[in-house]
Amino acid sequence: MPPRVHRKPLLAKRGAWFVLGLSLALGGCAHLKSLPPGQALTRQERQEAIRRAGVWSPTDIPSVHLKPGPDAKGAFTSNEWVTCKYKKKELSGASPKFVCETSPGHEVKVKYGARNAEIFGEVLSTRLFWALGFAADPNYPVRVRCHGCPSDPWAGPEMAGAVAEFDPAAIERQIPGRAMETKKNSGWAWSELEDIGPKAAPGARAQRDALKLLAAFVQHTDNKAANQRLLCPEGEEVGRTGCRRPALMISDLGLTFGQASLMSRNKSSVSLEDWRQVPVWKDPARCVAELKGSFTGSFSNPRIREAGRAFLASLLVQLSDAQLRDLFVNARVKQRSSNPSADPDKDAPLARVDEWVKAFKLKRAQIADHRCPG
Repeated sequence: MPPRVHRKPLLAKRGAWFVLGLSLALGGCAHLKSLPPGQALTRQERQEAIRRAGVWSPTDIPSVHLKPGPDAKGAFTSNEWVTCKYKKKELSGASPKFVCETSPGHEVKVKYGARNAEIFGEVLSTRLFWALGFAADPNYPVRVRCHGCPSDPWAGPEMAGAVAEFDPAAIERQIPGRAMETKKNSGWAWSELEDIGPKAAPGARAQRDALKLLAAFVQHTDNKAANQRLLCPEGEEVGRTGCRRPALMISDLGLTFGQASLMSRNKSSVSLEDWRQVPVWKDPARCVAELKGSFTGSFSNPRIREAGRAFLASLLVQLSDAQLRDLFVNARVKQRSSNPSADPDKDAPLARVDEWVKAFKLKRAQIADHRCPG
């Protein structure tokens, strides 16, 4: 997402659109900084890693517990109260967030606010990807008591007491490992999924097509390169830049489960009304999935081969109704309007879990019951 800088004078009107457009296109100047010596990959090293990288690993889907989620280091239970101490840091992006310490030296990034789609979408999508076997950074739905926090850290420094509470909120834990980059936040573009080398695992093309279709299924609108990560998982490192089993993953899935749009809007994400009316297929005969391109994105309307469709369908159909219910209950969709784009002066009904489950099953059927050429 485009970087946001707080409490700075507004840009002069003349030239502001040029500066904003340049910032969005580059993903922020932080993305241009070089990595420390010995950590940056050459272009050839990066391409070689992408050509053999995996996107999927098998999971026992029927046995997956979607409510507690990944038993990762530093995991939080659903709706747990987390106590921390505020750390003043400038953060990029457009969604409300702040940094705090749960103990000395242990920082977490907290996203917050009932109108912030990302605290719902990040939990929903990362939990679904994890259950199906696609790598995603674990996100946990929590409530936070922050000592020394402003009442609204994203808006300004105004305090409302010694302790500020944020409910709902979400905390992310990154998958352990080393980002494989030529420069900070370089990520990968979706077109690079087509570059598959002879050292790739069997079935790599079908699995990569399945990832594309899954991204369209959840309407992953903010799909710029910086929101994807080429990762060397912990324990797979070879030297300072090498990796035995590199992985391609999506690292920011906040703006999902709505309708993709040019501007990747918060109000169009985790929107039941928007998500259920978007068809899976833009062109069913050619198996072109429906995903509108965003201004900063690198991905839209992917064409899916039959092997990729069948592969994703075989995973999705293993999810039981109880698991789907846990998925949406855990993400607290009942605290999100069913139509966040509606007039804020009118009372839009809150979403219901059973409506989300029904929408999921109908969209899943569009994948499972279809057939693609080739």
